[in-house]
Amino acid sequence: MIFLTRKAEFSSAHYYWNDAWSREENERVFGKCANRNGHGHNYTLEVTIGGEIDPVTGFVVDLKQLKDILEHEVVSVYDHRHLNLEVPEFKDSIPTTENIAIAIWRRLDGKIPNAKLHRVRIYEMPDLFADYYGEP
Repeated sequence: MIFLTRKAEFSSAHYYWNDAWSREENERVFGKCANRNGHGHNYTLEVTIGGEIDPVTGFVVDLKQLKDILEHEVVSVYDHRHLNLEVPEFKDSIPTTENIAIAIWRRLDGKIPNAKLHRVRIYEMPDLFADYYGEP
């Protein structure tokens, strides 16, 4: 098996807030990130797939098809959106880096022909990222 990683980028806004907590508790736990007006990031997504190399093409997957899947399933949904307000999976989930990685996995799992999703890595900032490898 060989692993192949493709990157994509998108810009989104979000805030951290737990509706079960008071304003004071949200501000204590989440600090500046609890600002209900939100703040933005330029995210970098890395999607790693695994599979066997096609002996005819030399590819694990059709690279254009993989790019199109990432565009359709993630970038077009998340780019220039307020995650809390506009992306369905964050209606009841705080859009932390960790939860974004899981949500993207769920959007992509089973949708990449002839390959198995291996890892989703999402960078919120150059020094902050989360990896998700799916359910055990």
